[in-house]
Amino acid sequence: MFCPKCGKADQTPETYCRQCGVFLPDLLKPIKREHPPEEHIKVNSVLSLMTVIVSFTLAILLYALMGSKPDTHPMVYVTAGFLFAMGAWHIQTFIRIRKLKKQWKQRNQPAADDPTPKIESISTAKLLEQADFSNAVPPSVTETTTKHLDAKLPR
Repeated sequence: MFCPKCGKADQTPETYCRQCGVFLPDLLKPIKREHPPEEHIKVNSVLSLMTVIVSFTLAILLYALMGSKPDTHPMVYVTAGFLFAMGAWHIQTFIRIRKLKKQWKQRNQPAADDPTPKIESISTAKLLEQADFSNAVPPSVTETTTKHLDAKLPR
């Protein structure tokens, strides 16, 4: 493999160039595929729904098995309460994901009766006024005063 920056030969992919230090990626290795947003929405809705089911099931089982005993520790009730709260939180998350999915579908559908004109069909001369250079600001003062810095100072 050759380094794309300096051209040094016999380089190993997925390492750094031995001459200039630039990273050399393996161009034969497949690139990771980006996941579309629809796939993320689907996965999040499934995980949220699974969390709701598991948390409510565990809370009900914990309360049914341990809550009826007279010497039950208060942490059992606290844990069951937290499980119910977690299930309720994921219910609202699931509802929001469904709304997001609905909005995403509406957003991706092409609108046939869209009254707004396309950008490429509008001339910019009609949208913008002509530039007025009569009040142009002169260049900065520092542009002309720093020229002496380039000259070498005598020692």
